[in-house]
Amino acid sequence: MIKIVIAEDQQLLLGALGSLLNLEDDMEVVGKATNGEEALELVRTLQPDICLMDIEMPGGSGLDAAEQLKGSDCKVIILTTFARSGYFQRALKAGVQGYLLKDRPSEELANSIRNIMSGRKIYAPELMEDVYAPENPLTEREIEVLELVANGKNTQEIADSLKLKAGTVRNYISTILDKLEVKNRIEAITQSKEKGWFK
Repeated sequence: MIKIVIAEDQQLLLGALGSLLNLEDDMEVVGKATNGEEALELVRTLQPDICLMDIEMPGGSGLDAAEQLKGSDCKVIILTTFARSGYFQRALKAGVQGYLLKDRPSEELANSIRNIMSGRKIYAPELMEDVYAPENPLTEREIEVLELVANGKNTQEIADSLKLKAGTVRNYISTILDKLEVKNRIEAITQSKEKGWFK
């Protein structure tokens, strides 16, 4: 019997996924979590074979949880609506065994779980070209600055928040625009969000 923990913040989908997988003769959903922290706790206490995880959840994303489960006996499958290269790159680094999109048929999910249990890795075909996509060119500090820009902070507020001089923040922003080859802050934010480079 394949023991499964599901982490999904949308209650309706969580219930539906649980019911569908419990219909399979060789699968049992042993736990359900609505955020990343709960998922980690359930994996530690229930020792499932598989943790099926959404990405964007309160209390720690699925990617945060996957990073913490790297190297454990529990195989992680990301199940998401987001076909973003940044998310996928991060999931690969975290060592997830599967990255599937929610718009696939339910029987495909069950078959993917079986294949992953037999040692295969399954990634959504739409994302395979992203394996060769360029990685995020921004440093941790540049991402920090851009996230503060995205949160509506002005140069001085960012400087105060990061204990930097305003001129240094302006330099960071200029470097970010150059690296991303965009004209302004809005384009930089949009591109970074689309590629999943923000945590």
